[in-house]
Amino acid sequence: MNRDKNIIIESGKADKEYWKDIWRFRELFYFLTWRDVKVRYKQTAIGLIWALIRPFLTMIVFTVIFGKMANLPADGNAPYAIMVFAALLPWQLFANSLSSSSNSVVNSANLISKIYFPRMIIPASSIVTSFVDFAISFIILIGMMIYFQFVPSINVIYLPLFVLLAVMTAFGVGLVVSALNVHYRDFKYIIPFVVQMGLYISPVGFSSSVVPEKWKLLYSLNPIVGVIDGFRWCILGENVTFYIPGLIASIVISIVMMVIGIKTFRSMEKTFADAI
Repeated sequence: MNRDKNIIIESGKADKEYWKDIWRFRELFYFLTWRDVKVRYKQTAIGLIWALIRPFLTMIVFTVIFGKMANLPADGNAPYAIMVFAALLPWQLFANSLSSSSNSVVNSANLISKIYFPRMIIPASSIVTSFVDFAISFIILIGMMIYFQFVPSINVIYLPLFVLLAVMTAFGVGLVVSALNVHYRDFKYIIPFVVQMGLYISPVGFSSSVVPEKWKLLYSLNPIVGVIDGFRWCILGENVTFYIPGLIASIVISIVMMVIGIKTFRSMEKTFADAI
């Protein structure tokens, strides 16, 4: 006797089953990542070039304003332009990851309303896409080092750790915002403003050494500060001002944000299909 077997997949599973589902749907993760990359650059006249021009122009503006006009000191013996660009790399990775992940769930409304899969795959795939711009920008940094005849520090071997820290920070915040954005669409206007403000209050155009000692710990509560200082330490060498308590604060805040982000996203995930 043949019996029909129906497999019903529901979103309200135990945590261990949820993480297994993420692995089972890994092909969907690959597909969404590749889709985002194609959409980002396909049928755009200067899409790839813009990924080169934007950070390069930002570096020139910051170098002129902070390095020439304000005459702020550079870290170590590195040219001011390289110091700025070494900070733009993690900032761009963080900002692009946060911006793309915060809108990712809303932008995938048609997919979410039709089938079940672990929704966390969506913001995760959007963050991977940000690595494309990061890789392109890194080519500019290599070109600048050749032009200025600057040899990076041996500390560069630790660079992947700070890349991971930047992604963790963006992913944690992105999970919270992407979940809230489903119910409160105001966040799509708030995030660009926050990202723009963060560019100027973070030590991108200037060195963290200009921050008074008594304010350094408070300033380091901005988790991207430790990431930026870490990037500069990896690339520019031992002469870079590296505030260890600030790095510890960045790591702790990033981990806390990851935990909060996962819990918030998981608690709101089951209502996405109805609210979106």
